[in-house]
Amino acid sequence: MARAPARALGVVFLLAMTGSQVASGLDARPERFTALIVVSLAACAVAFAAAAWGPRRAVAAFGSAVLTGYAAEVIGVLTAFPFGDYRYSDVLWPQVGGVPVVVALAWGGMGLAAYAVAAAVAPAGGWARVCVGAGALTAWDLFLDPQMVRLHLWTWAENGVYRGVPLSNFAGWLLVSTLVMLVVGRICGDAGPGRGLLVLYTVMAVMETVAFAAVFDPPDPLVALAGAVTMGAFAAPAWRRAWRPAWRRAWPR
Repeated sequence: MARAPARALGVVFLLAMTGSQVASGLDARPERFTALIVVSLAACAVAFAAAAWGPRRAVAAFGSAVLTGYAAEVIGVLTAFPFGDYRYSDVLWPQVGGVPVVVALAWGGMGLAAYAVAAAVAPAGGWARVCVGAGALTAWDLFLDPQMVRLHLWTWAENGVYRGVPLSNFAGWLLVSTLVMLVVGRICGDAGPGRGLLVLYTVMAVMETVAFAAVFDPPDPLVALAGAVTMGAFAAPAWRRAWRPAWRRAWPR
């Protein structure tokens, strides 16, 4: 796949994802759009990654992130480690091993986007890129978990302190996100960020902020603020770095 067509395909899937999110916000049963949103997200991420890193590395990196996330979810459902004690409802299908397939796809799609954020601000080959990417991916879960609990897509055995989500969940996300960054980094090496993936990460942050601040009934300003500040803290320096001229990126202040 040539890079220009891959980029154009990424834009198409980005628009599809955004349109699906808007439609879900207007529908009385928004959970019906979850699978479409996630599939569009995953396809968008792979297309933009193919444009930035080449199709082979993009598919391999996506597949490794999907398998890592899926394995962690299966272990989590069976043992309550590392996220805490939770169960998926029967809303999302198909499920394999008690885990919806779209959940694994979400790990892959946002895993690539978070790696691109890390690649924009941290050098390759070190723990800095892994840590930044893990933080960027976990920041998304400040939006994701409260929303999915609202939609009854999964439930926690005990009511947690953050909109019903236990803190153990975020510790688990950091751990699994670190593994995702490690496996993606092994494949992508010194790959650059790819602006398409940065756009995907930023659009997701903006859409979730608007949804929690003004669309959901009732709105949730706390989650809107927490997610916006945290994802923004990763997106802002990534864009600052990505837009700097090449000679300034080579000689950082």
